[in-house]
Amino acid sequence: MVDGPATMDKFIRDETDMSAKRNALLMLYNSDLDIAVQWLIDNLESVASFADILQMVILLIIRKSSRTHPHLKGRYLRALVELLEGASAGVASEAASTLITLTSAGSAVKAATQCFCNLLVTQSDNNVKLIILDKLSEIKKNHPSVLQGLVMDILRALTCPNLDIRTKCIGVTLDLLTPKNIDEVVQILKKEVVKSQSNEHADKAAEYRQLLVRALHTCATRFPEVAGNVLMLMDFLLDSNASSAVDVVFFVRETAECYPHLQEPILEKLVYQIGQIKTSRVARSALWILGQYSQTAELAQTALEAVLAAVGPIPFICEEETADPNSGEVVATTTIVLEDGTYSTVAASSSQAAAISESLPLRNMLMGGDFYLGAALSTAMTKLAQRLQTTGAPAGSTNELSARAMLAMCGIIRLGHSSVPPHPIDQDSLSRISTCIRVLSDPAYAMTQVWLEQCQESFHHKLVVADQPATKQQQAAVNQPESMRQADELLDIRLLAQPNSIPGDSEDTANSELWMNAKSATEEFSARLNRITQLTGFSDPVYAEAVVTVHEYDVVLDMMIINQTDQVLSNLTLELSTVGDLKLCERPNSLTLGPHQTHTLKANIKVSSTETGIIFANIVWENKGQQGSVILNDIHMDVMDYIHPASCSELAFRSMWAEFEWENKVGVNTSIMDEHEFLEHICQATNMKCLTPALAREGSCGFLAANLYAKSLFGEDALVNLSVERQSNGRVGGYVRIRSKTQGIALSLGEKITAKQTARAAA
Repeated sequence: MVDGPATMDKFIRDETDMSAKRNALLMLYNSDLDIAVQWLIDNLESVASFADILQMVILLIIRKSSRTHPHLKGRYLRALVELLEGASAGVASEAASTLITLTSAGSAVKAATQCFCNLLVTQSDNNVKLIILDKLSEIKKNHPSVLQGLVMDILRALTCPNLDIRTKCIGVTLDLLTPKNIDEVVQILKKEVVKSQSNEHADKAAEYRQLLVRALHTCATRFPEVAGNVLMLMDFLLDSNASSAVDVVFFVRETAECYPHLQEPILEKLVYQIGQIKTSRVARSALWILGQYSQTAELAQTALEAVLAAVGPIPFICEEETADPNSGEVVATTTIVLEDGTYSTVAASSSQAAAISESLPLRNMLMGGDFYLGAALSTAMTKLAQRLQTTGAPAGSTNELSARAMLAMCGIIRLGHSSVPPHPIDQDSLSRISTCIRVLSDPAYAMTQVWLEQCQESFHHKLVVADQPATKQQQAAVNQPESMRQADELLDIRLLAQPNSIPGDSEDTANSELWMNAKSATEEFSARLNRITQLTGFSDPVYAEAVVTVHEYDVVLDMMIINQTDQVLSNLTLELSTVGDLKLCERPNSLTLGPHQTHTLKANIKVSSTETGIIFANIVWENKGQQGSVILNDIHMDVMDYIHPASCSELAFRSMWAEFEWENKVGVNTSIMDEHEFLEHICQATNMKCLTPALAREGSCGFLAANLYAKSLFGEDALVNLSVERQSNGRVGGYVRIRSKTQGIALSLGEKITAKQTARAAA
């Protein structure tokens, strides 16, 4: 219709039904934008009174026409601000996005951001909340100062019980911390910690508390003035959830090292709690803190007495057991030394001994065979006894406590050689406890220096090694200098560029490769040649090859089909089938190919996970009433297209490593002679990031252990532990262990590593 736009213009001005006006305006939007813009200008004052469906089309017109009619931006901004306040949630969200697209003025961005924050709290749909948080993350990259003033509004989303929303909300907030808002943020996080403790039985309450503890740890790391909040978190050392308790004790340990003025209150609270800790890993760290930071004689004596009280009466097992004929209960007897130096035999029933163990969690874990805890306990008692000797404590009390400590160590060794625990003591723990006994029985100044000073220096070095790379990256991101431009520098105008022109490096063409490919619909010929997959043989009636292009969640098959016969092939159809989490969007249409004719087909496939995906295909056709077909080679999707390097903390890596059930163990078989070179080779082959700091990997001792981490586009985690050594023949040997929550990533990465090793060996 030649006069279609004019007819629609007259219709939309006379029509009162909003649905009909929406359809007419959408037709003008696609056919004649100038008429649609003119109608919008004439009705701009009434935009807020229109229905939602019409307002959405108006927003489309504003976004598109702001490029062709830049002089109208000022009038558009007033209309958009009105839509932010009185429109529905969907329209308000689109209006806020459009407003940020049109202008970068601080007031406009603040109004749009405030609208997103209001929607974040008022909307009940979790998917909407996640989308809004993603938009806030995008705004944060370009306008962090605007969001820093709205941190408290963003934190209101923590009232939502969904853990994913809470995680993303806290992640956005931690990037917006400033000295002005840190106190308010910490107060909110502390209130949420208390709420999580009162709602212990709520869904994922333990995981949420662990998230809050890590957030407070991050706040204390960046702003030392709030580190004192660790004292409030120490109540969670008694938590039955091991993950959150471990996070807290690591936070406490780091705080005690970095902030000496908090050591005394930390030790006082830890002395009170040491006998109530229920988790072995937490108890080991708590014992290390007591042994290392009890600097004075009074603190050391109090701590050592608390540890001995938590262990309970010695020995752990009885020398002989007899049966009481009246009650049938087993009565245990043991020999003790009285105050006057004489010996005496006391009796206690087995039920009483069990009751003692149950009331003392530390003793109960030792009785259960946790001899690694016994070694940590012996180390802590040795340090405390040495501290008493070096601080000038009374010799009588020092010798008494040292003797009690050695008696407890001997009891642990004797327990390990008995049949009471489920397994005997291991050699490493036995060697450590024996060393502690020798150190206390024959004190030496050199050993005191090793135990009391060099141990703390090693931990300080660990903190520096672990935090230094991250700190440098944060400072580089914050202090990134703005690029300077010369007054006579050439301008790259994207709209005036030729399709095959090479863009410059200006700000407008920062993503030059993407927009050049999108504009010209081409890419370098050599790059396409590297990704060609041959699907049929050269002697088949129909030859086919495809270029597989992966872009985030989409896979595009650009397939070339050649009729190699002298006859016309009619109804030629490409039939596709997928295995795995691949979904075919649309099937290619049938076509007719003349003799030796070439045709190009495109097929779009959606990807929903990194599970191993395979595309099967065949081509069928008709020739003079007879059907023919050819089966194409399978197309295997490469997991490397969906995996990107990522970072996580050491604690998070260990937690995921213990949680994930799928493991693939790959043996190292390579011609590489250097372990560091092999690590770089694995990082490149798997597209993963090495989490082990460079300072921890420096030097060459013939051994190397490193952790690698990556994340997929779909939020799946991939963990790799590399443990190699230089063998007698000079080559590197060992194992690469891969863990993930799904089987596909573990198997695909294992196959990739094996293939890369084979290819390098063949080369």
